[in-house]
Amino acid sequence: MSETVFRHGKKRFYDTKKFPRGFAKSGDFTLGEEELLILYGDTMLGLESGELSPENAEEQHFVEVLANPELASSKIERVWMKYVRLSRGRKRFHTLNGRNKPDASDDYTDDEPSLVEED
Repeated sequence: MSETVFRHGKKRFYDTKKFPRGFAKSGDFTLGEEELLILYGDTMLGLESGELSPENAEEQHFVEVLANPELASSKIERVWMKYVRLSRGRKRFHTLNGRNKPDASDDYTDDEPSLVEED
């Protein structure tokens, strides 16, 4: 993590509303991604909201990536884009049942001959 000049956040970053058990335990983030979010998330949120201004080229590029997500090149930028997509996008919900219920008449038919012989 020392290869970056990105500022550490003033406090550790958690999103207890969308990820109440933590980023990694949600199953969406790896342990490394969780560490990046916790260490730098407060700074990234500040840069995104405009509360902080970029202090170096890496932070300036991050601000540009916010407008054009396809420009994300560093791990920090990619993990923030992933976080934004998962926390602010629509959550997919998969049911075990189908949408349309079959008619009751389709479930059982009495077309087969009876096995009991009549005398």
